Amino acid sequence: MVKSAPESSSFVSRRKPDRDSLNPPETQVVIDFDDNRAASSLVGPYGQNLAQIERRLNVVVDSRGNNITIGGSREGCDAARRVLETLYAQAMSGHDLVQGDVEGAIRAVIAQGSLFEFDTKQPSAAAFEAINLRKRPVRARTAAQDSYIRALKRHELVFGVGPAGTGKTWLAVAHAAQLFERKEVDRIILSRPAVEAGERLGFLPGDLREKVDPYLRPIYDALYDLMDARIVERALQSGEIEIAPLAFMRGRTLTNAAIILDEAQNTTSMQMKMFLTRLGENSRMIITGDPSQVDLPNGQTSGLSEAVRLLSGVEGIAQVQFRAEDVIRHELVARIVAAYEGSPPSPANGKS
Repeated sequence: MVKSAPESSSFVSRRKPDRDSLNPPETQVVIDFDDNRAASSLVGPYGQNLAQIERRLNVVVDSRGNNITIGGSREGCDAARRVLETLYAQAMSGHDLVQGDVEGAIRAVIAQGSLFEFDTKQPSAAAFEAINLRKRPVRARTAAQDSYIRALKRHELVFGVGPAGTGKTWLAVAHAAQLFERKEVDRIILSRPAVEAGERLGFLPGDLREKVDPYLRPIYDALYDLMDARIVERALQSGEIEIAPLAFMRGRTLTNAAIILDEAQNTTSMQMKMFLTRLGENSRMIITGDPSQVDLPNGQTSGLSEAVRLLSGVEGIAQVQFRAEDVIRHELVARIVAAYEGSPPSPANGKS
């Protein structure tokens, strides 16, 4: 499927020519894809997937129909080829490619190294764990997400800790939805602490539920993204899916349930202890949060940070740490997070 092409004046870059691009590329690789639909998905709207590969791997990519040409260094072309082949395999399996899939494939290839430094112990993007839902499959896009899904499948209590945009909540909801669809649990319980980031609940119009709903909107969005809307509406009305602020959890024992606590960095020590002790028989609990975005009053200890410290190494509990390089929401988000943390993200393919 892949063949190397000699340097040729017929190579046309999708980039505007500059002083560097006037020189012929060191290496060219030509790839022919057989399936029209999968090839179109591979390129992306207005070529955005190829543009992302260009930026991240420092290559020039040109597409003509099902034919894609890559120009650049030997290492860059090899990495881009493997990214394209990984994405093409996903598209052939019926997966609709988005920019997060492209970024995940790029990171997996970078982690594996060049053709001459290939590490067979590193998982490839195609080998990453998946969560199979009726609406669509959800596959890990980074090594951290892969570890997270594996932990969710093997442990009753999992902490997912790290910056925004790493997929902590989305994958937690996907796992809970899978357990619910397979009837391994009877209900899904989703909770968040209603801590204001500069605002007050009282100024919002409506009753208590209407005041609290804006804090829980990201969880609603994940549910509707991963499950059929009619099923979600019916389950919300029947109570099989319950979305409630953390304060409503006190005094309950939650059995046969998939329980998620999101934005857990905004819990106090007592709230976290209260929530953890709600775990009942045949239940799974997932706690997610970003310790760098605590909205508690100054001087108050975050229940998430304390729980992560106290429960480290406890049998049956898994902790997965996400970092700036695991951000998949948008490549700029990773740079923003890294800038606030004071450490730039690792450059693609060893180049800035």
